[in-house]
Amino acid sequence: MASKTGIKLGTIIDIFHLDVLYGPEGYRDRSITIEDVNRPGLQLTGFFDYFDRERMQLLGLVEISYLEGISAEKRSAVFDTLFSYHTPAVIFARGLKPYPECMEMAKRHQQVILGTQENTANIMSTMIAYLRTALSPTITRHGVLVEVYGEGVMLAGESGVGKSETAIELVKRGHRLIADDAVEIRRTPNGGLVGTAPELIRHYIELRGIGVVDVRRLFGMSAVKFDCAVDVMIELETWQDGKVYDRLGADEHFTTLLDVRVPTLTIPVKPGRNLAVIIEVAAMNNRNKKMGYNAALEFSMQVDSHIDQKYLELNPQ
Repeated sequence: MASKTGIKLGTIIDIFHLDVLYGPEGYRDRSITIEDVNRPGLQLTGFFDYFDRERMQLLGLVEISYLEGISAEKRSAVFDTLFSYHTPAVIFARGLKPYPECMEMAKRHQQVILGTQENTANIMSTMIAYLRTALSPTITRHGVLVEVYGEGVMLAGESGVGKSETAIELVKRGHRLIADDAVEIRRTPNGGLVGTAPELIRHYIELRGIGVVDVRRLFGMSAVKFDCAVDVMIELETWQDGKVYDRLGADEHFTTLLDVRVPTLTIPVKPGRNLAVIIEVAAMNNRNKKMGYNAALEFSMQVDSHIDQKYLELNPQ
């Protein structure tokens, strides 16, 4: 099941280099769970219908210009009402300074007040873009994620089938490891999937008989990557005599993760098969398909055309 965890306000402050103008006790641990930021223009006039208190509030030149035109008593009442909703934070853009009435009410309601030198449009757009990614639905799947020729390949299958050993062989051939054993997958705003490793096991891989090794230290920084797209999933399974495996590849199969369909291949594992080479070919073939070329379909069309031609030769009209 997908999870959608919050982002701590302290993380937002550090990433966007926000100035803390007032921070009550424990303010850095406040959770941001909404991927949008609100400019409370209507709220400053007293209209709070459909107001989402879970959003951070951003005040720019327009809001400050309006507040300048009203009395100190009215400003005090405006901030008293706004801060009573206990939003995660109120941010003043363009280096604008909060009014004394604002700070007074912030202390009364324990409201976090932040500041930034960025202009309003820039900070709003970049913050929303970051939150949309950081708060994307996320799941964790057992498997190995490697980047092969720019394609994100997720290896799945039963424990002991050879996923980690295949990943090491791919790393030795110049490809990059993203995650071993557990892959955290999140859906991006554009409808794709991105996988990464849990921080605790990042860059490590487990090899039965050897133990846990640090791929980054053994093979260098070029052998690892923080994250990558999940472009294709490959199920590794032990070869079963008598089972019919796809030999043409005309039928496409998909696995649905976070409502996104991922092309899926099943590769039987048998002594003597070079899985690393097979996966390299699978990655290149998947890229070809995304660029509009499907070798299996073209081959099928050529066979059909050849059969039709032979039929016409044998049955002239």
